[in-house]
Amino acid sequence: MSTVATKDKGQAPDELTFEAPKAEELAALLVSKDRPPRPSALSASLTFGWRAMLKIKHVPEQLFDVTAFPIMMVLMYAYLFGGALAGSVEEYVQFLLPGILTMSIVMITMYTGVAVNTDITKGVFDRFRTLPIWRPAPMVGYLLGDVIRYLIASVVMLSVGMIIGYRPDGGVVGVAAGVALLMVFSFAFSWIWTMFGLLLRTEKSVMGVSMMVIFPLTFLSNVFVDPKTMPGWLQAFVNNSPVTHVATAVRELMAGNWPAADIGWTLGWSAVLLAVFGTVTMRLYNRK
Repeated sequence: MSTVATKDKGQAPDELTFEAPKAEELAALLVSKDRPPRPSALSASLTFGWRAMLKIKHVPEQLFDVTAFPIMMVLMYAYLFGGALAGSVEEYVQFLLPGILTMSIVMITMYTGVAVNTDITKGVFDRFRTLPIWRPAPMVGYLLGDVIRYLIASVVMLSVGMIIGYRPDGGVVGVAAGVALLMVFSFAFSWIWTMFGLLLRTEKSVMGVSMMVIFPLTFLSNVFVDPKTMPGWLQAFVNNSPVTHVATAVRELMAGNWPAADIGWTLGWSAVLLAVFGTVTMRLYNRK
């Protein structure tokens, strides 16, 4: 196909008329070329997950919440409450570390919603919505990228815990099982914040709402103390909190036990969170 330039009589010497290509030529050009294959849902999600990793590469300060923050949490609560609640830091850290690990990972899930809101504000998602990809891929990619951050935080906290005296009786297998269960719950729990990231107008609003939800949910649990010492009405809430079920399951798995009931509750909560907030998130994303 070519565009031919012609010159009519009576035109100025520097004026040329261009003939538009014929429809047959355009059709032949388009039909003769093979279209690239549509990426699979997994491929598209992994691509967006890699994008999240690249953002950390270019802005390494984003790792502050999965490095310095977990170290601060472990040392502060272990040395602040260890002597009063268990007689020594070494004794208390056996109970505390799995709980504080759960609490820290659950708390940093809120940054997923902040990242989503930031990209929406900048107009990045307008481009994503025009791509011929699986619709939830950008959201799933965000969450997959954040799972890597959660794993980094887990390694950091467990390393600090080992230094100050934590000794998991479940060994490597128990620790790995506990961390894996926590990653499943965190992935599902993060969909709450993607919903808020789409629903609210500014990242400050996302942070404010996230704090209002996370702080009561994590502190009103068995992360720090056994709920048996709490008032009856508070025990009823704490014992049925999803964070309590996760913390108990992680604690028991790392201790070498198999808490089937708490594992079941954790997986059940994960399924409910994913089904409810995942559906709401995608409806908001399609309408945004």
